[in-house]
Amino acid sequence: MKRDLDLQHCHATGRASAPTIGRQLLIAAVPALALALLGPALVEAQTPEPIAPIPFQLELDQRKVDLGESLFHDARLSKDNENACSSCHDLDNGGDDGLAKSKGLGGKAGKRNTPSIFNSTLNFRLMWDGRFASSEQQIEAAIHDPNVMGETWPAIIDKLAQDQALSQAFAALYPQGMQPQTITDALVVYERSLTTPNARFDKFLRGDTAALGPDEIEGYRLFKTYGCASCHQGVNVGGNMFQVFGVLGTPGDYFRSHGSPDNLDFGLYNTTKVEEDRFVFRVPSLRNVALTAPYFNDGSAATLTEAVDAMAKYQLGRQITAHDNALIVAFLRSLTGEYKGRPLDTRPSQ
Repeated sequence: MKRDLDLQHCHATGRASAPTIGRQLLIAAVPALALALLGPALVEAQTPEPIAPIPFQLELDQRKVDLGESLFHDARLSKDNENACSSCHDLDNGGDDGLAKSKGLGGKAGKRNTPSIFNSTLNFRLMWDGRFASSEQQIEAAIHDPNVMGETWPAIIDKLAQDQALSQAFAALYPQGMQPQTITDALVVYERSLTTPNARFDKFLRGDTAALGPDEIEGYRLFKTYGCASCHQGVNVGGNMFQVFGVLGTPGDYFRSHGSPDNLDFGLYNTTKVEEDRFVFRVPSLRNVALTAPYFNDGSAATLTEAVDAMAKYQLGRQITAHDNALIVAFLRSLTGEYKGRPLDTRPSQ
């Protein structure tokens, strides 16, 4: 894994070695998978702005999407038959669980905030520390993680094979039938379908000037002027680079002042053991951010207002006024998109 991440660093920075990550903006290309899926649509979506709208349609096998959807909600993937992917990724509530830190098997508290599953396949890497290069890797790890699913593939297949309808669905789609690879493939195809296009801001980018109000437009201007768009840009408004938390101060100061100094999350360093990777995290997407509180990898910011203040201080080295903060938050609320043609903020549980 360290070798894989080192290569990613070199590709992102154009430098010869990984340790330069700690103080650099590590901009990476959109992942090959996203380009393969979205290439033509992304070309059409290009705008002079740092943010591009999410394309409306993806070319996916709907039968695999449907099969993956059933697996996403299937608790038989977990050892206790109680946890499903949807347990932490609630599609009616922004695609996360609304907790500061996730809960795993038996309600055991996790170490990090759950990222939203919506638009996750548009990110260049997955998880807060970016340790996974693909959804396939992430699913494999989650299945075996004793704090997440805690199960084995043979046990999962034994359980699922007893479901005749499910077995028939696999046989119809995959010549090899139900296997770890085909279960993973169906889940990945479903996750690719979880995009949320047509946010009001996307409509604005496509030329509908009435889609945003004056405060939201001004908030977007400030978002760019303050420098927020230097990290939060592209089709996913983030998710395409690493950055140190505390880039203009002492890395880790935010966490030292918002938690136990004896239990700090060192981010990417936990994987690479490269000293300058301490407190380096994948920049999160801001898509649907108004629905995914609390914020940051430790869930320590309860509101968007708190999160914007923290970003201004620790990432931009600036103190933002309450007035400007409110305008930027207004803009961020315009990033809430639609799922299956319905705005996420009017889902049934809202």
